[in-house]
Amino acid sequence: MSSGATARFGDSAEAISAGASSAQATSAQGHPRALAEAVAGLLAELGVTTPHVAGNSLGGWVALELAALYPVASVTLIDPAGLWKQGAPLYCRISLRASRWLASRPLSYLVRFRLGRVLALGQTHGRPTRLTPGYARETIAAMGTCPGFEATLAATARQGYRATAPITAPVKLAFGSRDVLLLRGQSRHLDQLPPGIQAETLPRCGHVPMADDPGAVAELITRTAARAAQAPVVR
Repeated sequence: MSSGATARFGDSAEAISAGASSAQATSAQGHPRALAEAVAGLLAELGVTTPHVAGNSLGGWVALELAALYPVASVTLIDPAGLWKQGAPLYCRISLRASRWLASRPLSYLVRFRLGRVLALGQTHGRPTRLTPGYARETIAAMGTCPGFEATLAATARQGYRATAPITAPVKLAFGSRDVLLLRGQSRHLDQLPPGIQAETLPRCGHVPMADDPGAVAELITRTAARAAQAPVVR
């Protein structure tokens, strides 16, 4: 497989669960760098060369780490975590802890109702009333049961993303206009990203815009890949 392949890294719960699959996982195993190393190994095993990579939340941080480890054709960052000056802001850590705690409670009945979905998922989704009860239940279950939560939270609490090598592939960055998890002034510092990057806005989308407007997310990734076709990757 060549650069036509796309590797996508999902939202926080999904990436945490996939990255540190053991409840006894260490913080080193849960660090985005370690997750990227695992992905790089898998891509090499599958014979995937210079893929287009896209990541949301923790997955965005993993995509950045992967771009320093493995040849990629393009990088699409969707509300990426890790763009803080030092450690994760207290607001983010409390929000994740609260989400984890709430997810371990029986919310299945609550999300049957539109107001219940707003209360349960309003911080991460820009249009929670449009979500189906089934999607809401699955999302809450993922956050409540992902076994790598503690390891990954510990690994990312004290330090943000730090560039270790130049990223020569095209990079596109976007935040949902209704992302109230990664706040401006706290979690959107661009100094570690390649020069000249400016954040785009995904209208009426929250921290997980794939659920709010999948078409807009697909279009963003497609535009980034098109840029790669016009500007070959420098290796």
